[in-house]
Amino acid sequence: MCRRPPAPPRPSRPSSKGSALAGRRRAWHAAVRTNGRTPALPVDLYLGFVAATIVLILIPGPNVALIVANSVAHGSRYGLVTVAGTSVALTVQLALTVAGLSAMLSIMATWFEVLRWLGVAYLLWLGIKAWRAPAIDLAKTAPEPRAARAIALRGFLVALTNPKTLLFFGAFLPQFVSRDAAPLGQLALLAGTFLVLAIVFDTVWAMAAGRARTLLARGRWRNRVTGGLLLGAGLGLALARRP
Repeated sequence: MCRRPPAPPRPSRPSSKGSALAGRRRAWHAAVRTNGRTPALPVDLYLGFVAATIVLILIPGPNVALIVANSVAHGSRYGLVTVAGTSVALTVQLALTVAGLSAMLSIMATWFEVLRWLGVAYLLWLGIKAWRAPAIDLAKTAPEPRAARAIALRGFLVALTNPKTLLFFGAFLPQFVSRDAAPLGQLALLAGTFLVLAIVFDTVWAMAAGRARTLLARGRWRNRVTGGLLLGAGLGLALARRP
């Protein structure tokens, strides 16, 4: 009699847990292959962005000059109010950049120029006024109440009307976007990081300038420093021409 060949051994079935995990991995890799993008910003790119941002923020501009001027003139509290105003403007500009609306600057170029020169004139007027103000002994004088809203609005307008900011964000942020990841999430992360770092360092400027105010309590030095900083902020805004 002919013997039947033995049946081949049946492959062992993977456990339900292992098969589920393998299925998830296959689905994830399929999604990556379909979209052609990985979901995260590379760590080395992100750390490079943080380092470059810190270096750039440490270079004083019109915003920092206004923050320091208000802190020296009225105290750290009003410097922090100025930081709030400039931070709101930065938030608006970063949101426009992430949304891909930097082209609005070229469309509304005329209006931006008008606003910029109005801001320049206002800052120069404030600087001259502070420079020529009579000397006051802060140790013997109660602090004059100031409208926090007006100071915050001043900071907001100075930051918003700088024509280089949108162009800078539009050119700077994409340098740290990976081609292998979704751009919108990366831009949002970079913009949020820039905003947080700007707020932190601007706050340090405001607090340090408020401490320096006590060293300038007597004589005309306080008025000279405040006026000079305001004039510098106005000149910085005037020189911030669109390339």
